[in-house]
Amino acid sequence: MKRAMNPNTFKAPWGKTLCWMSAFSLVVVAIALVPAFLVKRPEWLRLAILLPLLLLPGTALFIIRTYTIEPNVLAIQRLLWTTRLPLSGLQSAEALPNAMRGSLRLCGNDGMFSITGWYRNRALGNYRTFVTDLTKTVVLRFPKRTIVVSPENPAQFVADISRFAFRIS
Repeated sequence: MKRAMNPNTFKAPWGKTLCWMSAFSLVVVAIALVPAFLVKRPEWLRLAILLPLLLLPGTALFIIRTYTIEPNVLAIQRLLWTTRLPLSGLQSAEALPNAMRGSLRLCGNDGMFSITGWYRNRALGNYRTFVTDLTKTVVLRFPKRTIVVSPENPAQFVADISRFAFRIS
């Protein structure tokens, strides 16, 4: 599998679920706009125009593009910024496909261009997600937090992050 220029950078491919949920969300937004144009009331028309102008770009900003493993940091590249998660205290990294199965979303985005936020399930407890493909999930366990990501090659990601995080200085 072809890797990005930085050997410690992994793409964040979209899985089928994210593609379907994003498409479904776009259809729902489009359908919600139809009555506003049929009623022909100025206040509804303004809302119909304002809703997609805020909702679509707002959620698109949270698209996850890549995961880069740096010394002591996991850098998650979004559309316009990078979320940096310290790796200090990492206890384990495990490729665990479908780790989010049976999860309850506590707060976040459940499929409009990304699956991000705070979730809970029996196996992981409370955890934070930066996911684009539910079948390629990697679980990172820390003493007081758990993070789930979905890099293009979970096994290689686990090997690389383990090398960085568990390196003896």
